[in-house]
Amino acid sequence: MPFAVQSCLDVVFWFSDRALNDREYIQPQKLHRLMFLAQAYYSVAYPGRKLMPATFVTDTLGPIEPTVFHVFAYGRPHMVEANPIADPVAHFLDGIWRRFGQYSADQLNKKLAEHAPVAAAVAKGLGEEIPLAAMVKYYGSEVASRRGGGPAPAVDQVVKPRLMRSQNGKAVAVKSWTPGKK
Repeated sequence: MPFAVQSCLDVVFWFSDRALNDREYIQPQKLHRLMFLAQAYYSVAYPGRKLMPATFVTDTLGPIEPTVFHVFAYGRPHMVEANPIADPVAHFLDGIWRRFGQYSADQLNKKLAEHAPVAAAVAKGLGEEIPLAAMVKYYGSEVASRRGGGPAPAVDQVVKPRLMRSQNGKAVAVKSWTPGKK
């Protein structure tokens, strides 16, 4: 199944630009943590789909995407242009930003260290891949069953439905249809 965006760099540029619009400099650590959360929650919200072609591995402070880490080692590259992001994906990323963008890099590092998929990968060592299946399991079924009782919010607390207006002007929640499982 195709990714929602063509490159993880598109997500990086979206978060970086969003931070600048909010008059904030986004630290690289914070950027990686937001990307990790976006990937996890997107795969929960849209079962079987990945937000971006990215792999997350453990680092001394938390999950990183190695390609992004390498490309942005000396700041934002000037020769790379972002691809346009579709409105539903931008709405999703906005939900991630509204829920987690308020936290500092240190706060996100501390929170994510408590999350099972990160902790399990860290226990295996640095540079260990954090499997998407473990992310989906934790942020989906496990978190959803705790509703507010755990260290991570449920997907419906992170991504709010898009609101549109009916022909009568009444606000209605809109989400894409996904077929049920057999």
